[in-house]
Amino acid sequence: AATEIEILAKRVEIKRALDEYMEFGVFPEVVISTDKKRILLAYFDTIITKDTIERFNIREREKIKTLSKFYLTNIASPLSFQKVSSFLNIPHATVDRFSDYLQTACLVFFITKFSFSLKEQEKAQRKVYSIDSGLSNAIGFRFTKNSGKLMENIVATELKIRQSFEPGTEIYYWKDQSGREVDFLVKDGLKVTELIQVCQDLSDMGTKEREVKGLVRAMEEFNLKSGLIITEDFEDEEKIENKEIIYMPLWKWLLLR
Repeated sequence: AATEIEILAKRVEIKRALDEYMEFGVFPEVVISTDKKRILLAYFDTIITKDTIERFNIREREKIKTLSKFYLTNIASPLSFQKVSSFLNIPHATVDRFSDYLQTACLVFFITKFSFSLKEQEKAQRKVYSIDSGLSNAIGFRFTKNSGKLMENIVATELKIRQSFEPGTEIYYWKDQSGREVDFLVKDGLKVTELIQVCQDLSDMGTKEREVKGLVRAMEEFNLKSGLIITEDFEDEEKIENKEIIYMPLWKWLLLR
């Protein structure tokens, strides 16, 4: 059996690899390069120029660049195309169309709010995620290292990868009328199978209470016995109102695939 020191050494190595993943993403050429930012900027330029502007014959080049940078700055944030339109001063129909193009070009993707009503789903805010955390770091405007948003973005991209192996699954976020939220709801056919919160730091009791309350409420709604909170490094299990809450570090959850 592995000694405690071996386990600790492995853990340090895994965490170092995860930090690099969060900062620079997973494009193979970027991973092995010593000039990672230059390659990420070149990838972004290729996606915008070749996969978007030339492919869809776009004339308003600056507008699609502005929109893509806005999305990469605001990863893991709820937004509506109408508000994006007025904030960036780009017509609503153009934002709608360009967002589709950016999703087709595999720069970003959107997750909608879960609702039994399709109309309500369409009306609700979407959450935007970057296809690669390195791209959002290299292109998006940052004045602090927002590890919480990056963690959520990594969980979103990993869920998309897992979805490709299980084509029947759908990914949403969930929010009730009282404002309680769950970051990810995974549905397989007619059944909700997973509820996942992402929270970097649970040391603040108010934060922990908010995350747990949202999860427990959703577990009641969808009749699930357990829910998951993905953390930076905290690991535990607890029972609340007869529901099991599992706390798992991000690195461990990623290794479960």
